Amino acid sequence: MPIFWLIVILLALTACGYWFGRSRALASANGNPRELHSLPVYYGANVAMSIAIPALMTLAIWLLVQPMVIESRVSASLPSEVIPENTSIGLIMGDVRRLSDGLDEVVAQGFLDAKQALDLNSETTDIRATLGEVGVALGSDVRPEVLAAAQQYRQLSATGGRAMTLVCLFLALGGLVLSLRKTNKTFRARNVVERGILALLVLAASLAILTTVGIVFSMLFETINFFGLHAWRDFFFGTTWAPNFRGDSELSMLPLLWGTLYISAIALLVAVPVGLFAAIYLSEYAGSTVRSFAKPLLEILAGIPTIVYGLFALLTVGPLLLKLFGQGEEGLLGLTWMSGATSVLTAGVVMGIMLIPFVSSLSDDIINAVPQALRDGSLGLGATKSETIRQVVLPAALPGIVGAILLAASRAIGETMIVVMGAGAIAKFSANPFESMTTITTRVVSQLTGDTDFASPETLVAFALGLSLFVLTLGLNVLALYIVRKYREQYD
Repeated sequence: MPIFWLIVILLALTACGYWFGRSRALASANGNPRELHSLPVYYGANVAMSIAIPALMTLAIWLLVQPMVIESRVSASLPSEVIPENTSIGLIMGDVRRLSDGLDEVVAQGFLDAKQALDLNSETTDIRATLGEVGVALGSDVRPEVLAAAQQYRQLSATGGRAMTLVCLFLALGGLVLSLRKTNKTFRARNVVERGILALLVLAASLAILTTVGIVFSMLFETINFFGLHAWRDFFFGTTWAPNFRGDSELSMLPLLWGTLYISAIALLVAVPVGLFAAIYLSEYAGSTVRSFAKPLLEILAGIPTIVYGLFALLTVGPLLLKLFGQGEEGLLGLTWMSGATSVLTAGVVMGIMLIPFVSSLSDDIINAVPQALRDGSLGLGATKSETIRQVVLPAALPGIVGAILLAASRAIGETMIVVMGAGAIAKFSANPFESMTTITTRVVSQLTGDTDFASPETLVAFALGLSLFVLTLGLNVLALYIVRKYREQYD
């Protein structure tokens, strides 16, 4: 059964369970809601939750675990001679999955029936042409071992799908029966429903933590593999970034870290003053008419794709800075500081423009949240409006403003496209903002692009860079938390 129809059936059972639970509770009280311990809606909700939660959670976990189990079994059954020297098991399994999905599509569109698809032979049938008729493209001819693995993958997926359907329906019907048996006028349905909702809220709050833990561990294990192949001293204390997939690479993060911090600092120098001043004007000086159209227009900047900002840096800001600082006597300033349109300053300025709405919008909301009584008290003591803003409003809003700046800094550190198109791809140490540099995120993308071998240090270094970037942003969060707590104690 397709997953869509299984979900529809489960939702239909949930709706029916709600109606049955509510009706059964009222029937046990002879139709008088006053005799019930809880409101009738709680009895219906209890039955609905007993049906939906176990079944849907099992469905979600099954869909996550089943592909990993099937892939593990199929990959274990592949003979070692199927895997060429320059190919990993992951690439072979990718071909197996594509072939399996293609055969399913062929059967679904009626080109072959299930038995014909199961009896396909790569030596007598042009499988590439057959799959091409339904729009599935294979990169190479299908070997018999790969076809056998794809057939095994299909059979295990079909068996798992049938088992998943039976288990989910059994849990749904079991929840319906058990919850209806408990439903009577003395049953404390409200308490049970509220505990269930609390458990769901705790689970939702835990997902962010579990996701973070999963990301850290996934990077940590690959980073350990990297340091098993490459010296950690060279990574942390070396001064050269020169990857070479043929060996003898110099993989130091320091040049990348310098470029990341340098470009981010320039971006914050542009975004923080402009964004903060805009927030102060909109919240303290602008009238309702000006604010009603200025704030949405400013926030539009946050919705522009970063690739558009990259093009803006490449085609507009870069050539403009080159005309000002890089054309010698023909330039407007007669300087020769820039040799090309890509530079740290180009990327930093454009990234700063992109970050303005992050700083301004959040700072504006925080400043507006400062109690009006603080402003009135300051003005009543004889302070001017500017003195009130500087000495009362901004200190009171400082924790939120620090949070806005931290969000902007995190976005700047993690930006990729603007750096690729505006700053170049050269990893080096330099204090000249008119030279090309690169960042950690761009090198992560570069090392994981193309046909890569996930057993080489040149590829695994991307995970070490990612973990280092995570530790950097975590340190920024800790520092910001310290600053927020210090000033909150002073101005609360």
